[in-house]
Amino acid sequence: MVVLGAGPAGLVVGNLLQARGIDCVVLERAGRAQVQARARAGFLAANTVRILERHGLDEGLRLRGRGHSTCEFRSADGRFRLDYGGLGRGERHTVYPQQELVSDLLARFLGLGGRVDFGVEAVAVLDADTGQPSVTVRDADGRPRRWHARYVAGCDGRHGAARRSLPVGSVRRHHLDHGVSWLGLLAEAPPSLDAVGYAVHERGFAGHMARTSEVTRYYVQCERGTPAGAWSEERVWEELELRMWADKYGPLHRGRLLQRAVVDLESDVLEPLRHGSLFLVGDAAALVSPSAAKGANLAVLEAEILADALVDDLVHGDSKGLDAYSTRCLAHIWRAQEFSHWMIRLLHRPSSGEAGGSAAFHDSLRRARLSSLRTSRSQQDWFAEQYVGV
Repeated sequence: MVVLGAGPAGLVVGNLLQARGIDCVVLERAGRAQVQARARAGFLAANTVRILERHGLDEGLRLRGRGHSTCEFRSADGRFRLDYGGLGRGERHTVYPQQELVSDLLARFLGLGGRVDFGVEAVAVLDADTGQPSVTVRDADGRPRRWHARYVAGCDGRHGAARRSLPVGSVRRHHLDHGVSWLGLLAEAPPSLDAVGYAVHERGFAGHMARTSEVTRYYVQCERGTPAGAWSEERVWEELELRMWADKYGPLHRGRLLQRAVVDLESDVLEPLRHGSLFLVGDAAALVSPSAAKGANLAVLEAEILADALVDDLVHGDSKGLDAYSTRCLAHIWRAQEFSHWMIRLLHRPSSGEAGGSAAFHDSLRRARLSSLRTSRSQQDWFAEQYVGV
């Protein structure tokens, strides 16, 4: 078994297979230090925690993870809080930075005897003549190497070799550009509120997500095409404080900006998620905009579904799980896409093309959505179930 990508999806697949005695190798184009330092998702859904617990992959999570169950919405009409942990199914998130989870999963995989080759780039996954799994990689020194396997798990993202190797016409791609861009920031500053903060402002969206007691993730909406370094640190903090209504609700804790990246909000789904012996997992299967913290949680769910199906096939000779893999995962993916789309419309004005000259109409719709979320218990229960669920 060859697994492409040493992110949460690839390492969960690798751990579950290695624990059942199925030999696999994980191939990763980045170096180990970079993999263990990538600061991305940090909010684990309740089901993700259950999956990690079920397979004994939760040791670090139990020691260092922090429960979280509150979000706060701010707008020109005021602010309100939702204790979503007491709504819907009564589930909450666990805050655990992705780099720590990846480090845990990597240590466990290597401890089980698994192999990870870092610094190798997969350039092709399927044999051009036979269509069978034959992974061609290029080492750091440029030398080609080939891996043969019965199955390949493509966990290497939307721009990885797994997607690139799919024959033209073998899958359908569903894509939607939401016309919204965020400047994503990691600040060396303690959280400024004890909740996830979503701020709606005429100048654009701003968001606040705690990562640790010393580090906070912020997002601030920017014009499409804005370079990540275009704004000075002073302007970044001025925009964040303005959009998060700091004059009304208290100043933000400022600190050095550790990372910047511009994210264009897009949704992207491939169907089916299987081509012969190649299976797509995580961002290789579907890209969900970060507006609702679904990406890493979907990746872990899909990884468990695939690993269980592979065990059934390779150990018990039962291929029904592999046959159903795509259908099962797509049901979860489309549900996550729907909620992500709803969140985007809740927090942002539509792009100029979509608004069609009726920006005031769309602004009124946003105010109505926020009002319903503030006052309707049924709307709050729906939000809580979708927000934490995958």
